[in-house]
Amino acid sequence: MLQALRNKLHGWPSIVILGVCVFAISFFGIESYFASHTDTYVAMVGKHEISQRDFQDRMNQARREAMARMGDHFDAAQFEQPEVKRQVLDQLINEELLRQANETLGMRVSDLALRDRIASAQEFQVNGQFDPNTYRAILAAQGMSPASFESGQRALLEPTLLPQAIIGSAVVTDADMDRYLDLLYQRRDLRWFAVPHPALADSQATDEQLEAYYKDHQADFMSPEQVSLKYIEVNGNDLKIDAQPSDDELKKRYEEQKQRFVQPEQRLVSHILVNVPKNATPDQQKEALAKAEKIASEATADNFAKLAEQDSDDLGSKRSGGDLGWLEKGVTNPAFDSALFALQKGQISKPVLSDEGYHVLFLRDVRSGEAKPFAEVRDQIAKDYLSTERDRQYSELAGKLTDQTYQNPSSLEPAAQALNLPIQSTPLFSRKGGEGIAANPKLVDAAFSDDVLSQGNNSGLIDLGSDHAVVVRVDKHVPAAARPLAEVRDQVRQKILDERAAAEAKKAAEALLARLQKGEDMQAVASSAGATVQSVPAAVRMQQALPTEVLDQAFLLPHPADGKPQFASVAMHDGNYALVAVDKVQAADLSKVTPDQRDSLRGDMSQAYGILTTQEFLDALKAKTEIKIAPERM
Repeated sequence: MLQALRNKLHGWPSIVILGVCVFAISFFGIESYFASHTDTYVAMVGKHEISQRDFQDRMNQARREAMARMGDHFDAAQFEQPEVKRQVLDQLINEELLRQANETLGMRVSDLALRDRIASAQEFQVNGQFDPNTYRAILAAQGMSPASFESGQRALLEPTLLPQAIIGSAVVTDADMDRYLDLLYQRRDLRWFAVPHPALADSQATDEQLEAYYKDHQADFMSPEQVSLKYIEVNGNDLKIDAQPSDDELKKRYEEQKQRFVQPEQRLVSHILVNVPKNATPDQQKEALAKAEKIASEATADNFAKLAEQDSDDLGSKRSGGDLGWLEKGVTNPAFDSALFALQKGQISKPVLSDEGYHVLFLRDVRSGEAKPFAEVRDQIAKDYLSTERDRQYSELAGKLTDQTYQNPSSLEPAAQALNLPIQSTPLFSRKGGEGIAANPKLVDAAFSDDVLSQGNNSGLIDLGSDHAVVVRVDKHVPAAARPLAEVRDQVRQKILDERAAAEAKKAAEALLARLQKGEDMQAVASSAGATVQSVPAAVRMQQALPTEVLDQAFLLPHPADGKPQFASVAMHDGNYALVAVDKVQAADLSKVTPDQRDSLRGDMSQAYGILTTQEFLDALKAKTEIKIAPERM
C-alpha cells in the first residue's frame, strides 16, 4: 500500500502537496513547532499584564498597612482568603484601566502637580519647607535618582487623575440637598423596651450532646499551625566602628562633596499658565499663544497677582496670585528653567512653552548660592563618615551572609562559623505573628512560605528595615490540629448553652411581637415580661441616648398607616432582644440647617456622587476591555 502511494506521488501531485506544506510552514513560522510560551500573568487588562510580582508586592503592602492599622488584632490568615486576594487584584485592574483611559483621553500628571506632591512630603522638609539638599540626600541613600523617583511618583498619581476630575465635576442641586436633609433630619416618635433574657429551661449538656456539637464544629476548636525559627541576624546598630577619621580625611571628603554644602541659587517666581490641549490644532495653539502674549504685555509687578487670579489655568497657584515659591535649577522642565534663570529680578518673561501650555513668568526675588565653611560642617561630615562606614560594613556582612546561606541552603551552621555570628531562635508562633522579630510581617511571610516551610531551605535575606536583616530556617513545625474534646469540654458546653439561650431569647421576643401586632397595649405587654417601655419623641438618626440597634431598626420601619404603630423586634449586640414601635413620622425642619452645614454637606455629597460615577465609569471600561484573570496564580 505504501509503495502504491509513493508511486502516485511522483510528478505534479507531489509538487502541489510539497508547495502547500512549504506555504504552511512559511506562513505560521517554523519556530512555532519548537518554541513554547507559558503565561505567568495574574491578570491581563487589554494588552497589559499584571504580573505575579506586581500582585505580590501589592498584597505585601496591604498586609503591612493592615498590621499597622490593627495592631494586636491583625490576622494574617485573612490575606489567604480568595475574596481578599480578589479585592487586591481588582484594585490593580481598576488602576490599569484608569491609566489606559488617561492615555486615550490625553490626561497626564502635570509637572506642577508632581512638584507639589514631592514638596509636600514631610521627609523632604526642613522647618516646614521643602529642602532640595535633603531631597537629594534621601534619594541617594536609597540608591535612587530624582528622575526615577519622580517617575514612580507620577505613576502613583496617574490613577487619581480621572477620579479627581469626575469628583470635581459632580453637581449637587438644592433639590438634591433638600431630599437628603429631609431624610437625615427626619423625626420619629418611637417607643421601645428591652426583652429580659429568659431563664434556660435546660442548662445541662449530656456527653452525647457535647460530642455531637464538638464533631459538627471541630473547626472552632483548632490549635493554629505554628513554627519556631532559627536565625542569623545582622544589625547595623551592633556594628562597632573603631577607626576615627582624621581632619585630613574629613577635609578631603569636604572637597569631594563640597556641592552638598552649597545652597544652590534659588528664585522666587510667580506664573500665569495658559493651557494648550495635548492634541491641540494649530488654531488652538495660535489662540493660546495670542492670549499669553496679551497677558505678558499687560502684566506688571503690581498687577501680576491679580492677572494670575483672573486668567491663569493653573488651579493650584492661581488663588495665591500664581505663586510657585522658591525654585532652583532642575526642579521644573528645561524650557521653564532656561527662561526663569535668564530673567533679572523684577522682570516678566515672554510666553514660555511647556507640555502644559504657555507660562508667563514673574521673577520676584533671587537668593544666591553660598558654601558653608569646613569648620561649620566638620561634625556633620564626621557623622556621615561613620554612618557610611557602618553602612559599608553592614552591606558587606549582609552580602556574605546571603552568599553563605545560599551556598548551604539546608543549614545555618556554615554561615555562623564563617562570619562568627550566633544562631538565635524564636518561640513558636502562628501566622498571626509572635514577639520580637516574629512580629514583623515580612518574617512571618517567609517563615510560612513554601520554600522555607515545605522545602526546608534557608530563607533569603529578609530586610527588617534600618540596616537590620535576618536569614531564617524552620526549627520546629506544629501543624494545625483539632484540640481534644477533653481540653475544650467547658468551651463546648458553654457554646451549647449560649445557642440555647439565644434561641429562647428570640422565641420570647417573637411571641411578644406577635401580641403587639395583634393590638395589645405595649405597656401591658412589656409589664408581663418584667420590662419598662421608654418613649422617645421626635427621635433623629443621630440620637445619642438610644442603642444603635434600636435606632437603626426604628428608621427602617415603614411609616405608620391609619394611626397604627409599626412594630419590630431587633437583636442586640449582647444577645438579647428589644421591641420597637414607631408611632409617628415628621418631616425635617430644614430652617434649622445653617449655611455652613449646607456647604459642608454639599462637599460630602459631591464626593459621594463622584465616587459612584467613577465606579460606573470603571464598570463601563471593564465592559469594553478584555480582562483575563488567572486565579490559580494568585
